[in-house]
Amino acid sequence: MWGVTLLAGAAVLTAQATGILVLHSWLLNRVDQQLTEFVLPDQAFADRDALSSGAAPDSLTLPSDFRVRFYSASGQERGTLGSGEKSGPQLPRSTSELRLQQGSQATIPAESGDGHWRVLWKAGPAQGTTFVVALPLDTVDGVMSKLLALNVGILAAAVVGLIAVGRWVVRIGLLPLTRMENTAEDITAGDLSLRLPDTDPRTEAGRLSTVLNDMLDRLQQALRQAEFSEARMRRFVADAGHELRTPLTSIQGFAQLALRHPDRPAAQRREADEQVAKNAERMNLLIDDLLLLARLDQEPAYRTDPVDLLSLAADAVSAAAVRAAGEHRVTLSPLDEQAEDAELDLVETVGDSDRLLQVVNNLLSNALAHTPPGTPVDVRVGTARAGAKSGGSDCPGRTSASPSLMEGTPVCIIAVVDQGPGLSPEEAERIFERFYRVDPSRSRDHGGSGLGLAIATAIAQGHCGRLELDTGPGEGCTFRLVLPLVEAARPA
Repeated sequence: MWGVTLLAGAAVLTAQATGILVLHSWLLNRVDQQLTEFVLPDQAFADRDALSSGAAPDSLTLPSDFRVRFYSASGQERGTLGSGEKSGPQLPRSTSELRLQQGSQATIPAESGDGHWRVLWKAGPAQGTTFVVALPLDTVDGVMSKLLALNVGILAAAVVGLIAVGRWVVRIGLLPLTRMENTAEDITAGDLSLRLPDTDPRTEAGRLSTVLNDMLDRLQQALRQAEFSEARMRRFVADAGHELRTPLTSIQGFAQLALRHPDRPAAQRREADEQVAKNAERMNLLIDDLLLLARLDQEPAYRTDPVDLLSLAADAVSAAAVRAAGEHRVTLSPLDEQAEDAELDLVETVGDSDRLLQVVNNLLSNALAHTPPGTPVDVRVGTARAGAKSGGSDCPGRTSASPSLMEGTPVCIIAVVDQGPGLSPEEAERIFERFYRVDPSRSRDHGGSGLGLAIATAIAQGHCGRLELDTGPGEGCTFRLVLPLVEAARPA
């Protein structure tokens, strides 16, 4: 604001100075023109005695405020013409002291006071005679003095007005920043849901508000993710401690029992030893799962070999059929079994066959363990394009802990479909969480540690794919392992 004020003041001052100089030059040229055009009648040189005495002839009258001083051929003053209340020009008695050039105008002071006269030295009609004609500059000086005073007033008013209006305009312009400041103070106080107002993209403050709002959204999202990760870690540690506490307590109890009753019968000692070994094995498996999850979370390097998913699924189905022992019917079929010419074709991707087989085995084990005896389980293998209908992207009734794949991406799918009781939306929402069990009362000897699906999800994500679930109460469960086709596969 001060810079603009100084610049505007300098511009006004320059314009005023230019105007004063131009007007002063114009008025002075008018006076010079009058002096140049001034002509004395011949009778002004006729009565020399009258001129010598300083009195003009009665018949001679000078126009306006003209003053004339005559000099003889010898350079001495001969007389003057013109009179008035004003003090005349300060002219010497002889031309030797006259510091003028003939034919050129000059400005000299008055005999008394602070006035000035404009004079012109001319040649007279007689040989060697000269005279000096003069006009007062009182009018020019008066006009310039008044103009200068007026310009000073205008300049002062312009500067004061510019400062006042400028401060007002600047305050109005800074109102968005003031509102941003107030909102920022409220956000700092803890209300992270607030956002900055004035997001007009046509103004600098509006664009700044938009950028800051985007930054606040990302920061709030990062804080939520950090809080979620912290809560998840705490829950994971608590669940891991809870899972490890049970076998440890059992081992500790049987060990104390053996120390207190060393003379127990051999059958009781054998039973206690078997329980200790069983709980130790269970704890060892749980620790192995935890270490595996830790390695998978660190983005391990998977093998990048071609994998025939059809052969892999067939191996998993054969092993599951043996484990089912006639309680479940496990089958292998094409993905699009409704097509008339549907048949099992070669389905290839790139990745780690052992880890992918681990995922399929886990899905089959869950289907056999969590469905009633006699429930058929079907493993379907095929190719498709990612979408809400075929799989690979989110849709109502579908749950996954992995992000959606791009619509239309060529994918290969292994689906494990059972006709069991299915899961409620609340259970399906948490099915991929670590240590989560659908039935908390289920025996840990048969219900697992709750880490299988979390491990399977991590392996699927490591192969640029995802694990998803379609289910509903009474609709059974369909787990899909969705992976890129061999030409689009990009393993981690």
